[in-house]
Amino acid sequence: MALRERSDMPELTAVAHALADAAGEAILPLFRTGGLMTEDKSGDGPAEFDPVTLADRSAEEAMRSVLAERRPDDAILGEEFGRQSGSTGLTWILDPIDGTRGFVAGTPNWGVLIAVAAEDGPLLGLIAQPYIGERFFGAGGFAEFSRGKTRLPMKTRSTRSLADCILFTTFPEVGTEAEGRAFRALAPKTKLVRYGMDCYAYALLAAGQIDLVVEAGLEAYDIMAPVAVIEAAGGVVTDWSGAPAHNGGRALAASSAAVHAAALEVLQGSMGR
Repeated sequence: MALRERSDMPELTAVAHALADAAGEAILPLFRTGGLMTEDKSGDGPAEFDPVTLADRSAEEAMRSVLAERRPDDAILGEEFGRQSGSTGLTWILDPIDGTRGFVAGTPNWGVLIAVAAEDGPLLGLIAQPYIGERFFGAGGFAEFSRGKTRLPMKTRSTRSLADCILFTTFPEVGTEAEGRAFRALAPKTKLVRYGMDCYAYALLAAGQIDLVVEAGLEAYDIMAPVAVIEAAGGVVTDWSGAPAHNGGRALAASSAAVHAAALEVLQGSMGR
C-alpha cells in the first residue's frame, strides 16, 4: 500500500507527536540542571565516551508508556531498552536523546528521534528539539517545520555543485581510518564544513539550510527518522554504496540528486583506494 493511501497515517502522525510531547516533558526538567548523573556506555575511556543519562532512559520509558496505551500491538526498537515484539508489521524506532554528548554539555543541538517503520523502511519520521520547541516532520512527500503555532512546509535546497555545498558531520574523525580519509577527500570540495550537530544537522538539511550530512557507525535508531524527514522534503539518503541507509552503518544525506551523486562518487573513489 502506498504511503499516501494508508488510512492510519493521521493516527500514526498524532501518536508520533504525542511521543515527542512525552519525551520533552521527561527531558526538559533535567536539561542544564547541573550534577546530572552520566554513565559511560562504551567502557573504553574518555576517547570513546558514550554517555547515557537519566533523561535518556526517562524519555524512552515515557514514550513506551504512550505506545502501550495507544499502539500496544506495534513493535518497538529503542536505543535504551531494545526491542519489543509486535503483531502489526509496524515498528516504532525511538532515540530518546540523539546527541547525549551535547545534552550533557548543555548545548541545544540534541533531539528526540521518532520513526515508524515497515519491513522495507521508515514510513514517517519526526525530529523534535524540545528545548527550543522545534519539530521537523516528514511522511509520504509531506514535510513540515513547526514551532509553537508556526507551521511551514519544508523543502531541501536545489544545490547542484559540490563547490556550493554546506557539509556537516558529527565527529571530525567520522569513523574508521578509511572512512575518515573518504570524508577528508570530500570536505575540501565543498564551500563550508561544520561539525558536532548530531541529528540537528539532518533537520537543517530537510529545512533547506544545508546540503550534505556524511556519517558512519550509525544504528537504525540514529537514522530512521532523518531518512523519512529528508526524503519527504525532497532529499536523498543512502549508504556510501548508494543502497538504503535506514538500518544504520554509513549514511550520505543530500539535498538533491545532483549533489548526492557527486558526493557519492568522491566517497566511493576514496574508499576504493
